[in-house]
Amino acid sequence: MKTKTSHAYSQKNENLHTYNIIGDLEITIEVTSNPFHIPLEYLFQMAARINKKRSFLFVSKVLGKHIPVKPHVSLLSGAALGLRYQKFKGNALPLQMQQLLHAFEAPEEAMNIYDALKRDKLAVKEKTLFIGFAETATALGHSMFDVFEGEASFLHTTRESIEYMASCIDFEEEHSHATAHRCYASDPSIFQQADTIILVDDEITTGKTALNIIHDLHAKYGKTSYVVASLLDWRSKADIQRFRGIEEQLGVSIDCLSLVSGEITVTGTPIESTELVHAKQLQPTDFSIDYIHLNSSFTKLPALNSEVSYLAHTGRFGMTSEDSLALDEEIAMAAAALSKHKCGRNVLCMGTGEFMYIPMRIAAHLGPNTWYQSSTRSPIHPFSADHYAVHSAYRFASPEQAGVTNYMYNIPQGHYDEMFLFMEREVSAEQLTELRQALIAFGIPRIHIVYFSNQKEGVTNEQ
Repeated sequence: MKTKTSHAYSQKNENLHTYNIIGDLEITIEVTSNPFHIPLEYLFQMAARINKKRSFLFVSKVLGKHIPVKPHVSLLSGAALGLRYQKFKGNALPLQMQQLLHAFEAPEEAMNIYDALKRDKLAVKEKTLFIGFAETATALGHSMFDVFEGEASFLHTTRESIEYMASCIDFEEEHSHATAHRCYASDPSIFQQADTIILVDDEITTGKTALNIIHDLHAKYGKTSYVVASLLDWRSKADIQRFRGIEEQLGVSIDCLSLVSGEITVTGTPIESTELVHAKQLQPTDFSIDYIHLNSSFTKLPALNSEVSYLAHTGRFGMTSEDSLALDEEIAMAAAALSKHKCGRNVLCMGTGEFMYIPMRIAAHLGPNTWYQSSTRSPIHPFSADHYAVHSAYRFASPEQAGVTNYMYNIPQGHYDEMFLFMEREVSAEQLTELRQALIAFGIPRIHIVYFSNQKEGVTNEQ
């Protein structure tokens, strides 16, 4: 059994990298473009995905999803795509790209670089709509959008079905375990007004998801100028030719930008199922869960049928550069409130599903001893080896969507002494049952469940 990752550097081709993932499952990457000379180990590790359609997963080390990261590092991954786009447009950059990428290697520098970009944002002169793909790239797309000012707007797709709202766009992510994407724009003219639409994803493997949304956008709104921005682009020559074919067929332009691109070859046997075996659940003697309500800190959208309201400025319903300024104030207010509760020396902030960006921004305010990641729908096989990306896995029923299974990864028992779990909307105690069991298994003495939209105020405690 091959269990050790090997990076194969041929004298004839130093851009060839081979990863032995698990068993005989192996992936070879031939890098064709790496304009900023980023070591691949800064960006990802490999894992086996429990999905017959795609057997492997590039587990990002900068997104803040499956692997805990410093929150400013994750925010800068989106900013890096913003700078990449600015350079593509032939515009001057406010800093050297290498300064930003240095933060991936030295996270202690990330805060200052991010703050500088927030103070001196990039300008867009044409009306530009950024669309982040759910669920993994909601924060990536938002953080890319948020380094721009002027004629910029943002929307992220969603896996959720909101019965009392009409979706403006529907398309499929064919290889995914949850294929349907929807868009619920409060103002559908956000599509009609855009001169350029930038589609943001963490990784492009074939590009079919991007082409699916382009087909729908073109059919419904007649848009002709598209940019696909991603951290990693692994399209084959045939995939790239398919993009050229769609350009000719629809009469549109599609430019693809990434930090690293190349071609991949996969061999070996996929993991089709797994038993997520957990260690014995440990509950510290001083274990407690409290519930913190931030209902008054954030603008809400009107809800129907006694539904708990969604937040207005997550990006799920569309937002402008002006809305970003309002969100900055809301985040600062929420972070100040949570700072009064924070007392740990090693703190984990956990977003939930698509609700990533606002929790990530709040985590960035909570001090240098704070890490960030998010729960996910993606089923990944855990395996305890240094080269492998996912060492532990916790499965639970989603508190927010009936029939949906969620996972949390890479939380060693007893590693953190405090945790903030962020949920956009309040749920019942019954809906929290399996999630609470997972939280207890982490062995974290002090856990805060933070609600942003609810009917109650204040803090309650469980012992």
